[in-house]
Amino acid sequence: MTGGRLRAGVMGWPVGHSLSPVMMTAWLQAAGIAGSYEKLAVEPSGFEAACARLKADGFSGVNITIPHKEAALRVADTASDAARAIGAANVLRVTATGLHADNTDIAGIRAALDEAGWQGDGPVALVGAGGAARAALYVLDVLASRGIGDIRILNRTPERAQKIAQEMGVTARIFTMDDASHALEGATLLVNATSLGMAGQPALMPAISQLEGGAIVFDMVYVPLETPLLAEARKAGLKTADGLSMLIGQARPAFEAFFGAPPPVDVDVRALMEAALEPKR
Repeated sequence: MTGGRLRAGVMGWPVGHSLSPVMMTAWLQAAGIAGSYEKLAVEPSGFEAACARLKADGFSGVNITIPHKEAALRVADTASDAARAIGAANVLRVTATGLHADNTDIAGIRAALDEAGWQGDGPVALVGAGGAARAALYVLDVLASRGIGDIRILNRTPERAQKIAQEMGVTARIFTMDDASHALEGATLLVNATSLGMAGQPALMPAISQLEGGAIVFDMVYVPLETPLLAEARKAGLKTADGLSMLIGQARPAFEAFFGAPPPVDVDVRALMEAALEPKR
């Protein structure tokens, strides 16, 4: 066991749905690390104050989820190049000189797309314009040099979508949700980077019939694991990627940042989280 007890957590609003503690706790136990990983429900109005207390409260760091990812970068004292390029952070690590922001959502998105077998070709449609969408746009822009050539962003507020594209220096076509049918036409990948479809939220149900045959539908939501969007995609015979793949992929580097060691590879955290989700399906 390690000498001191390390403390980390996930901060969001809401945060009750998060499965990160299931995964992180399993890794801690398997690695023999004396530590804890907690849910921290923090309203937007109290986010800055909560971050300022992290060191005094004994935290080595926290994951950041909806709706704080952009605010996390603003409160940080230092940040990785990726977090700055994206304009959002999903990790805040407590250091001797303050809070350091990073974005491991990149690793999570890549892991989900790799698992789904996406080849990185053809047009892509991204729904959302928040912190998670920024990370997805960063990954898609990197892959654009390999042949995507057509990135389309759908958002309820097109001005916000245009803003993130401009801030990140990404060439993208902007669509409103009312024009989803046009936006999805011929796309080989659809990514939902919003909370639509999450338990308690309205479903996201665009016209997936407009997607290219054999397209992949990737939903970052994982509560429920099979969202209405993924259920519709599977019914249409399309490939899918769910939010657990991204969650696990982004958590691996975060765990090492918080606890000083990589997570054990022999723990089936996906099975543990699927079991935890079972009553909620």
